[in-house]
Amino acid sequence: MNPPDDKNSPSRYDDIINLPHHVSSKHPRMPIYNRAAQFSPFAALVGYEDELRETARLTESRRELDEMEKMELDRRLRILVSKLSSSPEVSIRFFVPDARKSGGSYVVQTGFLRKISLAERLLLMSDGTSIPMDDIVEILSPSLDNSPSQMIDKSSHEN
Repeated sequence: MNPPDDKNSPSRYDDIINLPHHVSSKHPRMPIYNRAAQFSPFAALVGYEDELRETARLTESRRELDEMEKMELDRRLRILVSKLSSSPEVSIRFFVPDARKSGGSYVVQTGFLRKISLAERLLLMSDGTSIPMDDIVEILSPSLDNSPSQMIDKSSHEN
């Protein structure tokens, strides 16, 4: 027979193994849902995962346009002002600053141009989107492709 202090001994708990389960008269039984909750995962650092995702999210820095690019944008805006009555279709690439950290992203908005507010320096699209002129980096439109100065620009670059 194995000694009683041996951990592998089958007789070690023989004295209590068949006793009835104790039920407290002072403390009510915990519901199963609450019992399971005490074993659920615990987030010691609340919000830490969100901060990691935010830090990992990439933003772009705003790029400054050179003088030639600014002149081209200005030329295209002037053409669009003259064709505004026909609500030209445009694709505008512009910078949107990030609300949480430095930098932002470049977005392309395609739609019909409804209004150009020179006082507020905004382009208003037919869907209600307003685009600050200072954030625009590129304007594409079928209305611009047939303009005389666009054709001159293309021919001068081919030489």
